[in-house]
Amino acid sequence: QLQLVESGGGLVHAGGSLTLSCSTSRYPSDHYAIGWFRQAPGKEREGVACISSTGRTTDYADSVKGRFTIFRDDTKNTASLYMSSLTPEDTAIYYCAAELTGVSDYARLKSTYEFWGQGTQVIVSS
Repeated sequence: QLQLVESGGGLVHAGGSLTLSCSTSRYPSDHYAIGWFRQAPGKEREGVACISSTGRTTDYADSVKGRFTIFRDDTKNTASLYMSSLTPEDTAIYYCAAELTGVSDYARLKSTYEFWGQGTQVIVSS
């Protein structure tokens, strides 16, 4: 069972930046694609960004392209999401998730992710 723990959430002013981290444990993280998702109050969960187990493929939601960057460091079993030019519309609980793919270039936001973290809150003030 892969365990995921998010960190790095908090309160930031509009226009600011924040980096979220997702730490994995109990299994080599380089066998998993990692996705970041978010859910705002009263809204459905949406995919934000994902990265393949090899790190060579990434995918982003249109709403965050050019502002968010996903990257991973498998020597530290960590996948991170750098968020810049934040707006109040980015306020949400952010979750990381993992999909077992083996060593692969596959990564899609609409895939089925089997393992999920508990989430970290991001609040962007105007």
